[in-house]
Amino acid sequence: MTSLNRPVRLNRTLLAVIGVLLLASSSFALAAHFGQLTFLDSDATLTPATAEPPTWALWIAAATAIVLGLLVLRWIVAQLTRRPKTHTWHLEQHPERGSTELAANTATAPFLSEVTTYPGVRHARATLAGTRQNPTLAMVISTEQGGDLTTINRHLTTHGLPRLRQALDLDTLPFTVEYRFTTHAGTRAH
Repeated sequence: MTSLNRPVRLNRTLLAVIGVLLLASSSFALAAHFGQLTFLDSDATLTPATAEPPTWALWIAAATAIVLGLLVLRWIVAQLTRRPKTHTWHLEQHPERGSTELAANTATAPFLSEVTTYPGVRHARATLAGTRQNPTLAMVISTEQGGDLTTINRHLTTHGLPRLRQALDLDTLPFTVEYRFTTHAGTRAH
């Protein structure tokens, strides 16, 4: 995984830390409320001062809570982003004679091996989604900073995708390509 990809490890770590902190603080609050903590008086007020805070402080607290809530909601939505659902393809034309099953990731493995040999491509990932009657191919290609996207696209459309369509016996195969640039510089001639 390159440093420019989505920081999955950081997201999971932060979610775990925040979850543990929330569990610990809520457990502490419940234990204090029910009098389980002997060093705290459950009937005591939270703060010794009982004066109301100024109105501007309440507005700032509300605005901060709304902004933080929206940021957390956006973060959660980003965590739910997933690859398209893949299926196992059944290739039999006469089921009474037998059946052939093909896992979608098995079908894309040779194609990805070819794509990674294209000039400028560092890594490629593909998901063959849908059924055999309605397939789609979603690709993520990591390229070097100086990678020529036009050349990569030309190789895809003239070599890689026609060979994949022929191997899968498909007339058409709709596809999407997402390019990600790595921090590694390409090879340079001196």
